[in-house]
Order: sequence, then C-alpha cells, then structure tokens
Amino acid sequence: MSAQPVPPREIVAVFDTADALENAVFTLETHGFDRAAFSVLASEHTVERVLGHRFRRVQEMEDEPKAPRQTFFSHVSQVEAEYGLAPALAFVAAVALGLGTAPVTLPVLVAAGSGAAIGAVLGRLIHQHHAARLSEQLARGGLLLWVNVRTPDEEKKAVTTLESLGAHDVHAHDLAPLPAGKNP
Repeated sequence: MSAQPVPPREIVAVFDTADALENAVFTLETHGFDRAAFSVLASEHTVERVLGHRFRRVQEMEDEPKAPRQTFFSHVSQVEAEYGLAPALAFVAAVALGLGTAPVTLPVLVAAGSGAAIGAVLGRLIHQHHAARLSEQLARGGLLLWVNVRTPDEEKKAVTTLESLGAHDVHAHDLAPLPAGKNP
C-alpha cells in the first residue's frame, strides 16, 4: 500500500439524497477516513455573501475554490451534539457548584438542569440548521460533498466507495495551495 503524500487533493461527489450522503460518509469513516476530511457546501446565504452571487445548481460549486464550506455533521455527530452536550453541560454546572464536595442542594440541581436544557436546545439548533442547508442544496441538484485525501490509495478508495454508493459527478482535483505561513 502506497503511503506517499500527494499534493493537497480532494474528491468531489454529488448525492441525490441525504441518506446516500450519510451512508457514504459513514462507510468512509469506518474505513479509515477522519471525520475532519468531509465538508459540504455552506448555506445558500453564505455562498451568496462570500462569492457575491447566487448559484443555480450545486454543480456550479463543485470545483469553485472559493466556495464556502462547512464541516459535515453526520447523523452520529448530530446525535452526539443533541444528546451528549446536555449531560456534559449538566455535569459542568454541577461540578462548578460543588456537587462533588457538598450535599446536593436545590441550586446545584437547578444549575445542572439548566445546563442540560441549554445543551438540548443547542443540539436541536445544530440539527435544524443542518436540515435547512440540505434542503436548499437538494432543490438545486443534490448534496455536494468534498473529501480531503492524503495519498493515492485514499483517493482511489474514496472515488470507488463514493461511486459504489450512488454519488455522481465524482472526481478529484487539486486544492489551491495555502498562502505562505497558513496551516490547514
């Protein structure tokens, strides 16, 4: 297996359903791709603000180097955000008020419950934002996914997997080099 690095490249793919996109990302994640390798087109509003124009079809954005992107949050990540953030905030609130060193008091319970409620609301907002963005793109021809690859073997694996799972317009392109001194 070749481990030689390649110039920064990414695979582009378009999906016709959110389920197909989810399945492809899940499959790639379970075959060694990092969660951070996946990005999707930002919201229609963000694209218009950044590029100065609207797009009619997502295919117009496939190879646009300035197309604004957002990290892809898979269903698993959304569940983690919605249900994992609430207990985490409850725990932080409880610890901050001394749950571990003092008897449980009403203020501690209220703080823990407030932390859990805030976490649940934030998780739902993430889910709603994600769903709205997917709907916008589906109306314009599909869901655009970019996958960063580091080696020729990763590139081949990504292309083969995406095509086998229903993606179309699957292709690779070089990423624009970062300005000197910038890290990815």
